[in-house]
Amino acid sequence: MKQAGPAGTPDIASLFPLADRMRPDQISQVYGQEHLTGRGKILSDMVEHEQLGSIIFWGPPGTGKTTLSRILAKSLNVPSLEFSATVSRIAEIREVMQQAESARGRLHRPLVVFVDEIHHFNKHMQDAFLSFVERGDIILLGTTTENPAFKLNRALISRMQILELRPLEDHHLEAILERAAAMVRENGIPVPELAPGARALLIHHASGDARRLLNSYEMILRLGKDPAETMQTEEVALLLQRKVKGYDRSGDDRYQLISAFHKSVRNSDVDASLYWLHRMLAGGEDPLFVIRRMIRISAEDIGLADPQAVRVCLDAREAFDFIGSPEGEIFLTMATVYLAAAPKSNALYNTEKRMQQVAERYDNEPVPLHLVNPSHFLAARRGAGRDYLYAHDFAERTTPMRTLPRGVREKNFYTPGELGFEKTIRERIQFWLERKRAMEQAAGETNRREDPEKKD
Repeated sequence: MKQAGPAGTPDIASLFPLADRMRPDQISQVYGQEHLTGRGKILSDMVEHEQLGSIIFWGPPGTGKTTLSRILAKSLNVPSLEFSATVSRIAEIREVMQQAESARGRLHRPLVVFVDEIHHFNKHMQDAFLSFVERGDIILLGTTTENPAFKLNRALISRMQILELRPLEDHHLEAILERAAAMVRENGIPVPELAPGARALLIHHASGDARRLLNSYEMILRLGKDPAETMQTEEVALLLQRKVKGYDRSGDDRYQLISAFHKSVRNSDVDASLYWLHRMLAGGEDPLFVIRRMIRISAEDIGLADPQAVRVCLDAREAFDFIGSPEGEIFLTMATVYLAAAPKSNALYNTEKRMQQVAERYDNEPVPLHLVNPSHFLAARRGAGRDYLYAHDFAERTTPMRTLPRGVREKNFYTPGELGFEKTIRERIQFWLERKRAMEQAAGETNRREDPEKKD
């Protein structure tokens, strides 16, 4: 239905797509990323001083990655171009890099290259940027929803800053919704009011994603409802194809629900774990958000008590990606049952926390010289690699050789529990300790026989 405004004003369809029309063009208008855009923060300083380096923007959909990239490129007033990793090919990349090299020679300024969804490039295609970033021929701005540590070449990300964007909070989405309604009204087009429950439902459904929020609001505007009528919660729920009861407007937001899920799994309560899982799915939660938490649980609360737990979670993600929603949600159910029923241990979690302190406390300890590879003559002259004992040369498949720096006095960093596979891990650790101890005692007796005058 085409909804015309007063004479001289555009019809409402001319304001769509709403998400694109609402895209900020100043860094101060970007919501929810104040840790990057606030006064004195990294992106504000870049704009203020007109200094820009290569950046990977990493974060969930609809948080401002593309917007921030375009604002930064525009603020420098230098040549720039953008293309999408989902459709571009290696030949196009090489052509662009040649243009960048030529432009640098003429203008003495780098070309700003913006690559949307850079994680879709394979490793070989990513390598095509390396030398140009390193020489400063280009400033590369990339966006990704995937963890750069797993999806991007280490050589490339070592030459770039990784800035992580956060999901938008409810008050950010509320402000964006108000701005969208105001923008439509400013164009002389009346819009229907939303009942408080309907507004809350839209924001909850968005799950921190501004684009999803604006697309949902656009669907409402496209209906051409009488602006004198208030749109009720049930109407919005029907539009979103979600059940109203799947949403709790009393404050049970996604972080409370995922926390309840996590604690139920940790408590080995299968029923409660399944309940919270399906509360989230019924409320429109992104299944991948839940799977990410499952993967963390598999290490933090189960660990080596059941090493298979992480594999079950990763398989659930792969299966869900392959099948999609809603059929693929059964794999989340399967993984949830497995995690809740698995033997529990927080030994890895405790070890991680302790090792962060140990690494900081002993951060200047040198590598023992016998563990250093004599890869050049200077190292060899210092005695690198001398007295190194190769474990496979010994029947015991271990040695009494010291492999911790002398300055590190602490030991027994990891203490396995007695449930599940960790019981086997405990036995294995004890096995190796006893073998080393026996070898040390044998070496001591040999030394005493060879040198009876030597004191212990």
